[in-house]
Amino acid sequence: MLELLAPAGSMEAVAAAIQNGADAVYLGYGDFNARRNAKNFSEEEFAAAVSYCHVRGAKVYLTLNTLLTDRELPRAAEFAAQASTLGADAVLVQDLGVVRMLRQVAPDLTVHASTQMTIHNLDGVKMAADLGMRRVVLSRELSRDQIEYICQRSPIEIEVFAHGALCMCYSGQCFLSSIIGGRSGNRGLCAQPCRLKYGWGGKADSYPLSLKDLSLAGYLRQLRKMGVACVKLEGRMKRPEYVAVVTGIFSRAIREDREPTPEEINQLQAAFSRQGFTQGYYLDNQGGHMFGVREEGKEPRELFAAARNTYQSGEAQRVPVTFYAMVRPNEPVQVGVKDPEGRVVTVSGQTPEEAHTRPLTTEAVEKQLSRTGGTPYRADRMRVLVEEGLSLPLAALNALRREALDGLTHARAELPQRRTGAYHPGARYENRKEPPVLTISVRKAGQVTPELLELGPALVYIPLEELAAHPELAQAPEGTAIGVILPRVAWDREFPQMLQQLEQVRALGVADALVGNLGMAAAAKELGFTLRGDFGLEVYNTQAVKEFKRLGFASLTLSFELKFPQLRDISKTVDTELITYGRLPLMLMENCIIKNRTGQCNCQNENVLTDRKGAKFPVVKAPGCRNELLNSQILYLADKQADYRRIGLWAQRLLFTMESPQECVQVAKRYLDQGDWSPREYTRGLYYRDVE
Repeated sequence: MLELLAPAGSMEAVAAAIQNGADAVYLGYGDFNARRNAKNFSEEEFAAAVSYCHVRGAKVYLTLNTLLTDRELPRAAEFAAQASTLGADAVLVQDLGVVRMLRQVAPDLTVHASTQMTIHNLDGVKMAADLGMRRVVLSRELSRDQIEYICQRSPIEIEVFAHGALCMCYSGQCFLSSIIGGRSGNRGLCAQPCRLKYGWGGKADSYPLSLKDLSLAGYLRQLRKMGVACVKLEGRMKRPEYVAVVTGIFSRAIREDREPTPEEINQLQAAFSRQGFTQGYYLDNQGGHMFGVREEGKEPRELFAAARNTYQSGEAQRVPVTFYAMVRPNEPVQVGVKDPEGRVVTVSGQTPEEAHTRPLTTEAVEKQLSRTGGTPYRADRMRVLVEEGLSLPLAALNALRREALDGLTHARAELPQRRTGAYHPGARYENRKEPPVLTISVRKAGQVTPELLELGPALVYIPLEELAAHPELAQAPEGTAIGVILPRVAWDREFPQMLQQLEQVRALGVADALVGNLGMAAAAKELGFTLRGDFGLEVYNTQAVKEFKRLGFASLTLSFELKFPQLRDISKTVDTELITYGRLPLMLMENCIIKNRTGQCNCQNENVLTDRKGAKFPVVKAPGCRNELLNSQILYLADKQADYRRIGLWAQRLLFTMESPQECVQVAKRYLDQGDWSPREYTRGLYYRDVE
C-alpha cells in the first residue's frame, strides 16, 4: 500500500495528520530545513511528536534539506544526532555536505534525498543509492511515464509529491528569491517572488510564473501500480485544519483503493487552491492552463470545524491489536496484548472465584477487552480461554485491559538504540596563493571566436547540443581546453540522444565535462570525461567539496549564494571555480512560458519578462525545450579582483549568455586587465551581502 506522508508545521498539525490516517509526517527541528518560516519544533516538542506518532504506528521524518555553511554544520550535526537519538525514522537532505556529516554523527539514521536535490532520472536515483540513501523524492515536473520508468528500475524507494503548491522552477535550482531579495529558497526562506505579477512588452500585468497547485488525488491507484512507495502532501506552512482535510481524503482513498469522490475534490479545493488544481506535468500536458493565483474567499468554516473535530475529540483507533486472556481456577487472571510488530505486554490480576449465580463467559471477556475507545488501539483479534463456573468483576477486566494497553504504549514509545558520533570537519587545506585562471562558458557556439580563444582562457565550456552541431569548435589553441556543458535536466527519454552527442564530442578529443546535476555524472564518467562540477550541484561547504571529490570530480563551481569570507573559509580539496561575470541563472523551468505567451516556439527571438518594478529578465532556451530565466542585471567584478583573488580559487568564470561575440571578447579582455570596459548597469551579486 502507498505510504501517505503529511506535513506537520506544529504539534496540532501532527495530531491532525495522524488522526486522519497519515502513515508518516515530516517536520522541522532546528533552523536547517526548507520551510524555516514554519514553526519548527523544540527538542521537547520533537520528542513528544515522535512518541505520539510511534505509539500510533506512524513515522517521523526530519527535514534537514537546506544548504549549510561550514559554520552551521556543527550545530546541524547536534540537531541530527539528537533527532536520531529521539527516534526520528529518516532525515531528508539536499546538501551532500550534510550527507557526509550524517555518516559521522548519526550513522544509523535513514537518509532520504529531498526534491531539493533535483533528482529526475534513473542515474540520479542510482547515485543517491550509492550515497547510502534509501529513498528519493523525485522532481515534481516528471510525467507518469518517466516516474514509472524510474520506479521499475530503481534500487531504492521512490516518493512523489501528490498534492500542494508547485514551484515554477525545478526545486533546488531556483535563485530568484535570493538574488532579488536576499532570501534563499535553498536556505529555507523563499519569499515566493514567482507569485507576483510579471509580464511581456514592459508591463507587469499577469502571473506567468504562478502555477496552480498540484493534485494527483485521481491517480492514486495508478501511482501504486507504477511502484511508487510514498505519496507526499505539501503544506508545512498551512493550518492544521488544511492538513486534516487533505490527509483524511487521501487516506480514505488509499485505504479503500479508490479515487476521491467529486465531493471530496470540492473539499480539497475549498481547503486551499490557486484557481483549481493541475495535473499538467504528470499527464505530460503543459501549457497556460496550468497557471493560477490564490483568490481570497470565505473561509470554509463548516469544513474546517469538522476537520478540527477529527483530531480534537478523541482517538482514531489506528493500531490493530490481538488480545489474549486466560481465566482459570486458583490462578491470577492473565491478560496480554500484541501489536502488529510483535510486541507483547502481559499483566495479571486477581484470582477468580467460584460463580454462585452467573458465571463469566468468553463472550463477556471479549466484550470488555474490546472496549478500547479513547486509545489508539482497536481490538482486531481475540484469543480468550475461560474455564467454566468462575466469577470475576468486569471492573477487574477493564483495569487489566487499561494496564496492558498502557504497557504497550510505553513499549511502542521506547527509543531505538542507535549509534551517535562526534562531528569532525577534518584537516584544512591551505588556499591557493596564485591568482585564478580564466574559464569561460557560452550559451551559443557563435560566441566562441578566434579572437576570444586568442586571449588564452584555460577552459572554454560549450553546451553539448552546440558543440555536437559545431564539431570544429572542439579544436582550440595550445593552452586552452574545450569542455562540454551537460544539461542540468535530462529526462530518461532524452538520454539516448544525450549519450550519442556525448560520444560524438568525446571522439573529437573533448575531455572535460561540466556537470550540473548528479544524474549526469555517471554517463560522463563512463565515457572517460574529467568531471567538473557546475553551479547546479550547489556546493556550499567543505564537506560537500570532499564528498564530490570522493565521487571523482576534479573541480567544482562554488555557490554564488555565498559571501567572499564564506568562500574563503571553504577548504578546497579540489580545484574550485567561481562565477565572476554574467547574467546569473535564476530559474530553470519545464513549462515553456515563451510558448505560453505566443502559442508557438519563439526561442530565437528576444523574450524579456518585466516585473512590477520595471526590471527586465531575459528568458532563454535551455536544453530539452526548457526555459531559463536570467537576472535583469549583469554580475560584474572586474574592478574587484583583489577581493576574489584572496579566496584560493583555481579559476574565475565568465558566464556568457546574451552577449554578442564582440562583447564576449571585450569582457574577457577587461578581466585580463586589458581595456577599461564596464557595463552600464551591474550588480555585485550576493558576494558582498548576507543571504538569509
